[in-house]
Amino acid sequence: MQSPAPEVNTTVPRNVVLTNFELLDVDAGELQSGCSLQVKGEQISALKKGRIDDPEAVHIDLGGRTLMPGLIDCHVHVCADAMSSNPPMLAAMGVAKAGHLLHDTLMRGFTTIRDAGGADAGYRQAVERGLFLGPRLLVSGRPISQTGGHGDSRATSDFCEVCPKGATFRLIADGVDEVRKGVREEIRRGADQIKIMASGGVASPADPIDYIQYSMDELLAAVDEATRANKYVMAHAYMADAIRRAVEAGVRSIEHGNFLDEQVARQMAERGTFLVPTLIVYRRLVSHAKQVGASELHVQKSRQVLEMGTRSLEIAKRAGVKMAFGSDLFKAPKEFQSEEFLVRAEVLSHAEVIRSATIVSAELLRLDDRIGRIREGYLADLIAVEGNPLRDFQCLQDQGKHMAFIMKGGRRIKDTLSEVGPDKVEEPKSLGENYLGWRRSR
Repeated sequence: MQSPAPEVNTTVPRNVVLTNFELLDVDAGELQSGCSLQVKGEQISALKKGRIDDPEAVHIDLGGRTLMPGLIDCHVHVCADAMSSNPPMLAAMGVAKAGHLLHDTLMRGFTTIRDAGGADAGYRQAVERGLFLGPRLLVSGRPISQTGGHGDSRATSDFCEVCPKGATFRLIADGVDEVRKGVREEIRRGADQIKIMASGGVASPADPIDYIQYSMDELLAAVDEATRANKYVMAHAYMADAIRRAVEAGVRSIEHGNFLDEQVARQMAERGTFLVPTLIVYRRLVSHAKQVGASELHVQKSRQVLEMGTRSLEIAKRAGVKMAFGSDLFKAPKEFQSEEFLVRAEVLSHAEVIRSATIVSAELLRLDDRIGRIREGYLADLIAVEGNPLRDFQCLQDQGKHMAFIMKGGRRIKDTLSEVGPDKVEEPKSLGENYLGWRRSR
């Protein structure tokens, strides 16, 4: 006998007015005083100087805190650690861990994330249906790798040829036909974008970081298949040559890019290719190697990449490359996600870093007319922080401790300021309606 669906509380206030806050204008990189903001349903319905008088609304005084858009992380692994664990983790345990990760990520103020490989459409649906409390989620499905590439987890001593093809975390595809089929398969399974491996990586055992992967024909095939389905390709790439080839093939975003050089950076800027640096993961892999069970090879590769430090940020900034926000933390403790802000602030201004985690990331995700700014008509993804993030990023640290108010899509996820308290889980009328609603611009 099928179990009944869980009861859902649908009595969510859909008319909220926020007052007494400093508004963070992410485009200008400055604070504005004296504004009031109204949320009706999922969207910001009004933003103006002075008061908004609506006796039917729930009025919340933010106590002079800074009101800023919800944060966006474009390189998260929701379930990859569990799916690639050794020994393998039971599937139910992996899903349960993912639920906690999603919850904690949202409580750190990240209202939208892009999974960079591993999570399928089921995770996205679980969030949309209210089964998981988490950020808005875009999934890549299984990352696509060549044999012996970054996605091939076999040891050099392993002669098994079947295991990778049947792996749940990665998809091994060789040759144009297999690559096309692999992209089509992930699109069929509901991927929002496609992840390919274009160079060696840190976590894989058999490929050095400077291993340039996939032929141009294979890269072009992946981009062609994704483009015809109104999707795009994100590419894992470290070395300048690997980045250049991915850019020339039409890849939309380069993940990591630590060994970026001046020439390739200019090429990225000219073509509008995004860079998603993920610097905190290497620092925390090295410092927490024993805690997370990282192998000596894993740590050695992390140190090799870590040596480049923030150099890629400096090069990308000079060339005018659009830099989105990413933390990665694959095989590293996830609670250090917000430390990526501190690392980037070693090179970039606070306003630039905030833009990377808001408007630039929103543009990469093709949702820049819906999220990333506080404007009328945008989704009400809002966080109120104690302090000024344009001067000090400590207000974004400590697992959301300094965030008294978090709203995602008009729903108050955290509210320590009003007597009403945070909203309870609400299930959309239909999954299809919800799915198409905020993705209409894609």
